Amino acid sequence: MKIKSELLTQPTEELSKEIRIELNENINTRDRDLAAIKEWLRKEPHLPNEWEDNPLMTFLRGSSFSLEKCKRKLDMYFTMRAACPEFFTNRDASSPALREILKSKLQGPALPGVTPNGRRVTICRGLYPSLDSQQITDTLKLALMIGDVRLVEEVVGVAGDIYVLDGAVLGPSLLARLSPSIIKKFMICVQEAYPVKLKEVHIINTSPTVERFVNLVKPFLKEKIRKRIFIHKEVKDLYKYVPQEMLPKEYGGQCGTMDELQERWTEKLIEYRDWFKLQDALIANESLRPGKPTNYDELFGIDGSFRQLAID
Repeated sequence: MKIKSELLTQPTEELSKEIRIELNENINTRDRDLAAIKEWLRKEPHLPNEWEDNPLMTFLRGSSFSLEKCKRKLDMYFTMRAACPEFFTNRDASSPALREILKSKLQGPALPGVTPNGRRVTICRGLYPSLDSQQITDTLKLALMIGDVRLVEEVVGVAGDIYVLDGAVLGPSLLARLSPSIIKKFMICVQEAYPVKLKEVHIINTSPTVERFVNLVKPFLKEKIRKRIFIHKEVKDLYKYVPQEMLPKEYGGQCGTMDELQERWTEKLIEYRDWFKLQDALIANESLRPGKPTNYDELFGIDGSFRQLAID
């Protein structure tokens, strides 16, 4: 995918040097590592024969350049793409259903800049207190679509991710429509199938409803992630973790409004429409997997899923 418009500001060269140390990235050997992963893909009969260099390099960075961990992540990524068509098909952001969510239901833009230690910040906030079950699924689909764009466009690499969840508009009826199975599938995607180094989750504008939501999601999180959740009573408490100036205007910052950032990301997702369509064919074929094929019922079963999938 040729990047048409820059939406993500890349780290400076000086900061990139620090990030490379943190990610165990060696500029003298990373091309060799990339070639090794591409050769491995060609030899795995159940996986796509090839993929673009940018996302493969993002997977290597997210795996701290451990080839074995990168292989496991990629295998799970293509497995989940086949196992979760509700997330990975019909990804046209200009379609009426997705456009409605992007315009009037929920915002979740990744911010342009990075923190002083090289982390990318994403802010999620609701615009409407209630979503139906399909809209909840489509919202999670859009989050993974942004994740896929970042696989391509984080061309230098970042030192991890920070998510800020604004609970100001979260109605109790939404909790009633949250399906544990959908939450579990999404959390397996985020924690096991994407090269995300989740450093912090900050929750602002909390309420009893937000706290119930957090308690609902926590069982599906790894223990180390649970320990990285911070709940703030006031937005200004967030400034200890994220520089105020890099936040949107609604949160006291200077990087534009949430509406402006959301519109830019909407345009970016539409720009990727053909690319998303091409990705439909890039899935694991369980009939060709050496050994035992993946059993989706076991993968998403209530018991033992995260013990089986503990990659870290």
